[in-house]
Amino acid sequence: MTGPQLPHEKGFHISWDQIHRDSRALAWRLDKHGPGKDGSWRAVVAITRGGMAPAMIVARELDIRTVDTISVKSYHHQTQGKPMVLNKPDGEMMGDGEGVLIVDDLVDSGKTLHLVRDMYPKAHFATVYAKPKGEPMVDTFITGVSQDTWIFFPWDMALQYVEPYRGTD
Repeated sequence: MTGPQLPHEKGFHISWDQIHRDSRALAWRLDKHGPGKDGSWRAVVAITRGGMAPAMIVARELDIRTVDTISVKSYHHQTQGKPMVLNKPDGEMMGDGEGVLIVDDLVDSGKTLHLVRDMYPKAHFATVYAKPKGEPMVDTFITGVSQDTWIFFPWDMALQYVEPYRGTD
């Protein structure tokens, strides 16, 4: 072995089809589990930017028309730093978060969700993918991945040749 792996060397590549299927599965798991008398949710809030595509799909599948975003910056390229809120939804609509689904693509360390959970403690936090360190911060997720896996989402990708994981033949 020639040293530590770079993030792309243990990568989990997600296609548009896969994120769509997994986001629909997330919606189905959340269906009829809201606090409304019929199990409904009153709003979906996407954590930008990664949560926008899954949130759109969840909102469509569950017929939720109130959709908003909270902008949290925690990464600079592939390095995670201290998360900070850049923009947030209307406070009156959000309240303490009860009945609101907060959706993101991935929970990694849990720092972003911890920050948002402090703001909206009664919201339901749902991600498509979850790493072990972040799992305690999420209420519902679809697929668990190892902490050392770097997930490549389709909105970050371009098609090109990639060397095999092992060997070159």
